Amino acid sequence: MKGSMTQGKPFGLILRFSIPLLLGNLFQQTYNMVDAAIVGQTLGADALAAVGSSSSVQFFVLGFVMGMCVGFSIPVAQRFGAEDYSGMRRFIFSGSIWAALLGGTLTLVTSVLCGTILHGLQVPSDIFSMSYSYLLIIFLGIPFTIVYNYLSGILRSIGDSKTPFLFLAMSAIINIFLDFFCIMVLHMGTAGAALATIVSQAISGICCLVLIIRKFDILHLRKEDRVFSWELSRRLLVMGLPMGLQFSITAIGSMVMQSANNSLGTLYVSAFTAGMKIKQFMMCPFDAFATAVSTFASQNYGARKMDRVRKGIIQGTAMAVGYGLAAGIIMILAGRTMCMLFVDSGNTQVLDAAYLYVCRMAIFWWSLGFLNTERLSIQGLGYAGKAVFAGVIEMICRIVVSFVFVPMFGYNAITFADQVAWIGGCLYVVPMCILIVCRLTKQMEIENALTE
Repeated sequence: MKGSMTQGKPFGLILRFSIPLLLGNLFQQTYNMVDAAIVGQTLGADALAAVGSSSSVQFFVLGFVMGMCVGFSIPVAQRFGAEDYSGMRRFIFSGSIWAALLGGTLTLVTSVLCGTILHGLQVPSDIFSMSYSYLLIIFLGIPFTIVYNYLSGILRSIGDSKTPFLFLAMSAIINIFLDFFCIMVLHMGTAGAALATIVSQAISGICCLVLIIRKFDILHLRKEDRVFSWELSRRLLVMGLPMGLQFSITAIGSMVMQSANNSLGTLYVSAFTAGMKIKQFMMCPFDAFATAVSTFASQNYGARKMDRVRKGIIQGTAMAVGYGLAAGIIMILAGRTMCMLFVDSGNTQVLDAAYLYVCRMAIFWWSLGFLNTERLSIQGLGYAGKAVFAGVIEMICRIVVSFVFVPMFGYNAITFADQVAWIGGCLYVVPMCILIVCRLTKQMEIENALTE
């Protein structure tokens, strides 16, 4: 069946699957960067700092949402690989119920606590009001974020990574026009940048839904599929909650790190924001390779083909690490020019601080190839709980740097916090991935022998 990754050469399948994912991630980060670039160049460094001052808490909340949606799609991919399409649709229905409950609850809680969250992040008083208006609108748009991520996750689980990319590309273009319109015509300031992002996300989610209704008959829920199941819900939550918590746990460390950086003053908040935008953009290929390998592993595990699982993980990791080495060199050579997208060339202090952050990250950029690919492979094989511990390690590393070394070394410590977290996560997740693959391989060999 079209979309299946259980036949054919792993390298080619993973590469072809990852290209639309990569382009989609690049478009998504492009319109995030456009927000920051337009804000920084038209509204000034303080507005840029306001947009970036809450980036870690956005990752905390939205990362949990995206992690849950990815987790919900794993049983779907496994049932698709096993050609159990009725079971696949029942998982989709139960997952949609939990996604709706998640969206409503998170929107309410985060909107009410928005001001408290910003105070906890030690956002400077001179940019607080701009930060509040930006973050509140982002929180109110959580349901749209869930719709897109849940539906695109389902499409990817059945091997279609092109459709989500096309809709995301379209929404990215819309977002650019809305940015200019809301900020420069309506003069909405940072609130306009947030509104443009949310409207664009809503458009991509609605387009996914319309396409599924019109063209993907295999995903259409029959009457017998629309029955809520606690057993299926348990399996969905066992996958989704750990993956959501993994993103959030990692984000807790980032929040502590950002709070420590915010306390250093607006100059370093602006520099950190510019560096973070470049970091998020350059991480897109890692996310694409890791998601492709995870989907490949899920489908082939469902089809009981562990040899293909092992080959896919090895080849996917090699692609990701190779990219990391090349990208690190580019960031060192062109990092200052990249920073000038967000910071006026005349603001040399902010520019110097932003480039320092980018350059030091670049030296360890290759490690993300191991960390992301192995972590999502573990999740795709059904061991989401094991993968969470990698996030715990990253969180601990960032917290230690923030509390122990930032008071001693200031911004210099901030520029090394991520790298410490990445290496710490790799030391756990790589051996764990090897152990799980070996365990599942042996388990299937025993089951096959007993069956024979």
